[in-house]
Amino acid sequence: MAATFRRRLQRGAASTAVAALVLAALTASQAPGATGDAAAKRQPSPPPADVPIDGGSGYYTDLPPLNSPVPPQGSPRNGQGPATGRGPAKAGLPATVLAAYKKAASTIGTADPGCRLPWQLLAGIGKVESGQARGGAVDAEGTTLRPILGPQLNGRGFARITDTDNGRYDGDLTHDRAVGPMQFIPSTWSTGGPDGSGWGADGNGDGKKDPHNVFDAALAAGGYLCAGGRDLTAQDDLDRAILGYNHSEEYLRTVLSWYAFYRNGTHEVPDGKGVLPVHRDAGRHDDNGGRSEGRRHHGHGGKPDKGPRPGGSGKPGKGHKPGKGQQHDPGKPGRPDGTGPTPGGTEPPSQKPTPTPEPPTGPAHPTALVRVGDKDLSTTAGTEFATSPQVRAQDAEGKAVAGTPVRFTLPAATDARFPGDATAVTVKTDKNGLATAPTLRAGDRTGAFRIRVTTVAHTAPAVELGATVKARPAPKADKLARTSDKELTATAGKAFAEDAVEIKATYQDKIAAGVAVTATMVTDDPKQPVENDKGPYFKDPEATGAAKHKPVRTLTGLTTDADGLLKLPKIYTDAHPGTFLLRLTTADGAVLTVKLKVAAAAGS
Repeated sequence: MAATFRRRLQRGAASTAVAALVLAALTASQAPGATGDAAAKRQPSPPPADVPIDGGSGYYTDLPPLNSPVPPQGSPRNGQGPATGRGPAKAGLPATVLAAYKKAASTIGTADPGCRLPWQLLAGIGKVESGQARGGAVDAEGTTLRPILGPQLNGRGFARITDTDNGRYDGDLTHDRAVGPMQFIPSTWSTGGPDGSGWGADGNGDGKKDPHNVFDAALAAGGYLCAGGRDLTAQDDLDRAILGYNHSEEYLRTVLSWYAFYRNGTHEVPDGKGVLPVHRDAGRHDDNGGRSEGRRHHGHGGKPDKGPRPGGSGKPGKGHKPGKGQQHDPGKPGRPDGTGPTPGGTEPPSQKPTPTPEPPTGPAHPTALVRVGDKDLSTTAGTEFATSPQVRAQDAEGKAVAGTPVRFTLPAATDARFPGDATAVTVKTDKNGLATAPTLRAGDRTGAFRIRVTTVAHTAPAVELGATVKARPAPKADKLARTSDKELTATAGKAFAEDAVEIKATYQDKIAAGVAVTATMVTDDPKQPVENDKGPYFKDPEATGAAKHKPVRTLTGLTTDADGLLKLPKIYTDAHPGTFLLRLTTADGAVLTVKLKVAAAAGS
């Protein structure tokens, strides 16, 4: 017993040392100032919740190759373009999955720059959780071709979580299962966020939050990793974030290993061609969420690993030799449907191997998006653009490419919106290669902005379409009239009746709403009336103290309502009796003069 206890202590120390070494290697490569004062001011994140993001489900324990990845000949590093040759298989990331990780990191980098979320961390988690969505088995929108489901969370080897989503995400009406490329529990996706709204996110701008979509799942995972003011260049925050996914030191070491490996360089591979891991810890996923019992696997062998060194250069622990009938090779890809050989044993005799499906054919990938029309879009505030944003997708020969999902994204600088108050929409190109966005409506904010247009699979460079929102023309009125012909009278020192003067503005005999009107108490000089210095007056409604009693004989900023009506504020009188004039004018020259009669006070 003493020897076993000591071995566990040594193993725990090794885990901590490895995590520290990996983090040191990563933070050393950050930009200067990454862990400076700004990061120090951020509050540390809370400890992981009792139930981790993936419910404690099993995960892939394959470790990175010993050598740093080198991209195939002729392909750029870090996935900035398609691979053109053969390279180290495990360094290749499926195109759509890679695009999802980069988009999520970019989105969060804008919203929460202090988190410093690298996309390679999302790739590390995606590797161990789902093998990069089963090697990139996703459609053009990023949705998995078949559901990726974890084992039933029934408390036997995993957390116990009875059904919370009525089977909406996992198809299970008795218990929850981790779902999708980033393996979220349904309850965590829907209601497990800090404000009770769930961690679910819409990463591809289609108006839905789908855990089976890699764009949505990657953005949601990034949001969780950055929660609580975490700065992922700080060791404690990085560890807490990863452990919150699956509270296991070995899980932490495995994710950190892949994180370091991907930071050393990756390349893009076609969807469906990524390498699927083989070894899974504590059971494996299948399409029914079942669990295959077998020996617990760590790393490349049957014994717990001593932990990798930073950058994938560590040596895995020695493993057992494959038994009879165990034909699989951990270095070779498993099946895209996730039903690879049972860890630690043979496949059940009754289960026939599932043939590797052919990658989806789908439409051809465009190499360019071309704007349609030479002029930028233009409209006035509060109205619809007469022409919808439109682009044409074409291949290298200039031929139209049909069926390509194209996303139109509005910038934060505008309050223009697509239907449903959407800031981004995705449409497919028609037979002529044209992608036409829904009708775009301008808000109240004026000025120029750019609409960004991209292909969902990022196979063509983005283009931008210019748009301008002009100010509404000032409302016009060519006639002002009282709504009543009742004589307006008051006694000196008293006030006229409340809302005594109401007028209606029209333009070409139609209601004129929003018209600015100026009201002035004027003299009766027929040649050039000027503001009167005695008689009826207004009070400044915004004045305070003694100033609120000071007579005001000119009011500006009065505006007719939606019905073209305007009720003037209360009118007061001083000690002067007589007949006085109230003159109402508009910027367009409409004029109305109203007589105000003031009788002498009794006994004066």
